[in-house]
This record gives sequence, structure tokens and C-alpha cells, in this order.
Amino acid sequence: MTIDADGNPNIHYPGDYNVAVLGHRDLAYRQGVLENIEAAHQAAMMQVLTLTTPGTHVETRDRAVHLASLVNDELKEAVEARGRYFTALATLPLNDPAASITELRRAVSQLGMRGAMLFSNVNGVALSDRRFWPMYEVADELHAVLYIHPAPPVGVEAMLDYWLMPLCGFLFDTTLAAASLVFSGVVERFPRVRWALCHLGGTIPYLAERLDRGFHAFKECRANIDREPSRYLKQFYYDTVNFNQGALKLAIDFAGADRILAGSDYPHKIGSIPSMLDRIAELPVTDAERAGILGANAARLLGLGEAREL
Repeated sequence: MTIDADGNPNIHYPGDYNVAVLGHRDLAYRQGVLENIEAAHQAAMMQVLTLTTPGTHVETRDRAVHLASLVNDELKEAVEARGRYFTALATLPLNDPAASITELRRAVSQLGMRGAMLFSNVNGVALSDRRFWPMYEVADELHAVLYIHPAPPVGVEAMLDYWLMPLCGFLFDTTLAAASLVFSGVVERFPRVRWALCHLGGTIPYLAERLDRGFHAFKECRANIDREPSRYLKQFYYDTVNFNQGALKLAIDFAGADRILAGSDYPHKIGSIPSMLDRIAELPVTDAERAGILGANAARLLGLGEAREL
């Protein structure tokens, strides 16, 4: 970690670094941003807080367990103090699957969270790996939301120039994680888990037809599932962190407007709440579908008492 000229911590990892600006680390400032956007757009704003990369799983197991618990306690305090503006999903010490089960149960039953954010791989291990299946069994029991955020992919050495890791590698790894979860049978085996994907699902809406062709062409792709992959992937939720109208319309055509969640990537450098709102306003959808994308879909998914724009 380094500190830049503006006093922001810079958290480095291969091919990328996170600049922890005030929006990442000062909730009062972040609330002020939302209040200003509310005033400009005449719309209530609420965000789902999650821990961004790198997750606690990059630490030793004991350290990861401690930090995940600390993060979740802090998220709970943030929601209690500023619940008008924030709700949260838990973080888990994913390099310790047994401890992740304990923390997921605590987050849901004691902290009141509806689920957790996972990373697209855990120190190079796929989310579909059998070591994580007991965690999915508990998530299924809890009807938990599992929101997948990308992590630096295996092969990141080929993505060190031109910011290719966050611009391309993140999206590829999200796609790989979702496809592997489906083909491995995880999604079918644990049907009460509610899956959500960052960045409009990576390339899932664009490549789903190719995955279906693989299902019919290769017996290995039919070993654990009895339906085309797209049938499972259409049950996922997709956030709108892609400000291209064609891409947004493709995702809506693929999964349905009721599976699309407003997302801005705030406060990352390439995120933008105004761009999110402008692109959603331009979508050729009904008023009811737009209201769903802006908040009602997420409110329903997260069990919030009322639909609010995100």
C-alpha cells in the first residue's frame, strides 16, 4: 500500500490498484454525495455497501477471519447509523470455507444481512470447487444473496499493460465464474441461492448462446446439468455497471428487466452515478420496468421494506 499526493491509500495488486478515495472510506462524505444526487434528480438514493478487492482471503486464514468479522461489524454499524442511505452484504474469509460458513450464518442471523459478496476466484481457486459446496448448502438454507465481484484472474501476467486487468480481465473472470458454477451443477444443486453478477455479468449475456452450443456439443458440459446453461443464467441478477445502451438492452433481452439492478461502480475512478441514472432513463422499457431497475428489483432481492432507488 502507498499513499498518493492527495492522501488517498493506494492498494496495489497485479495489473491494477485501488485508490481509496473519500467515497470509499468516509461514510459522511459518501452520504453527502448521495444527498446532492437526490437533490439534482429528485429521487431517493440508497446503496448496497460491500468490501471491494482485494478481499480478506489474500491474508493468512486467521487474519482473514478476524478482518472479515471486523468489516461486517463495521458494515452493520454503518447501516444502523445511516440506514436511510445504506444497506450491506457481508464479506467472508473465503480462504477458510468452514469459517466462511460461520461468518455467513452470523451475518444473516445476527447482523441482519441478506447474504454476502463473493470474489470470482479465491487465490486462483474457482468458486465451483467442491471445497465451497458446504458454504453454498448453508447459503441455500438461508435463501442468501451471493453477489460475485471479480478478482485478478489466473494469467494476469498477460494483462499488466494498458489497465487490461480491470478493463478486460475482471469481466472475463466474472464470466468464467458464472459459467463454471452452472456447468459444475452448483446452481442446480442449490436452487434457493440468489446469484448476482457485477458489471452486467461480464460477457454472460453476449456469450450465453455459445455456452448453450457447448452443452449440446460436449458430453462433459451435460455431466452435471440437464438444461441449457442459459436457463440457469437467466435466473441470475445483473447490475448495470456498463453504460452502453446496446449492452444494457442485450442484458434485459436475455434475463428480463426484473433481473437488472441499478449499479454505478461508485466510487471507483471509472464509476459514475449520474451516468448510471442517465442510461437507465434512456432505456426503452416501461415505467414499471424502469422503477424495478432503479430500486424495486433490489429491494425485493434484499428484503427491504420499501423499494428505493439505488
